[in-house]
Amino acid sequence: MYKVYIWKLPSYLCVCVCVCVCVCVIGQVKVFRALFTFDPRTPDELYFEEGDILYISDMSDSNWWKGTCRGRTGLIPSNYVAEQAESIDNPMHEAAKRGNLSWLRECLDNKVGINGLDKAGNTPLYWGCHGGHRDVVEVLLAQTNIEVNQQNKLGDTALHAAAWKGYSDMVEMLLNKSARTDLLNNEKKLALDMSTNAQCASLLKRKLGSSEWFPLLKWNCEEFLHTRWR
Repeated sequence: MYKVYIWKLPSYLCVCVCVCVCVCVIGQVKVFRALFTFDPRTPDELYFEEGDILYISDMSDSNWWKGTCRGRTGLIPSNYVAEQAESIDNPMHEAAKRGNLSWLRECLDNKVGINGLDKAGNTPLYWGCHGGHRDVVEVLLAQTNIEVNQQNKLGDTALHAAAWKGYSDMVEMLLNKSARTDLLNNEKKLALDMSTNAQCASLLKRKLGSSEWFPLLKWNCEEFLHTRWR
């Protein structure tokens, strides 16, 4: 159904267009909450009840979408999802923010992206650290493609959040996953500068002291450099 747009393009561009189309309709998992129960009429259709979470993984067919609910996969009428379900933006973020481990695992099982950004530029890992949800953070850090150093719109990382909230166990977990201690936020503050207890500060100082970024331990970098090299 895409030939109308592709046949006029040079051959070297056609491949690019095809790839983009596939990513848009198949590569992204969309998440919805059912507002009503759906009773399937054929074995291929997916049964779900009001309030169930639907993970739509394939929207390539304009009439029938492939979805998963409660571990079962089947087809759902696209018009039903559009009219009888509400979209859930950033479900992984919501699960991490609430400390809802079962929902987080469900998102992971259904291939919801773990490094997605919400409107503030935060990742699920950031929210897990911000909320002090150790079990959530452990699961996220166990994922091979987790991005631990993503900065939000304020420049804060998950390490900034953990240090600010005083969660030394999470600071240690992040450091063990090679979280960078040298990243400055928009206010030119390191995670160390935002630490609210001695244990977090000690962990961060130790890490900074063993790296080439030791000079950044000084709160006033310019003054330090001036006295060091004059």
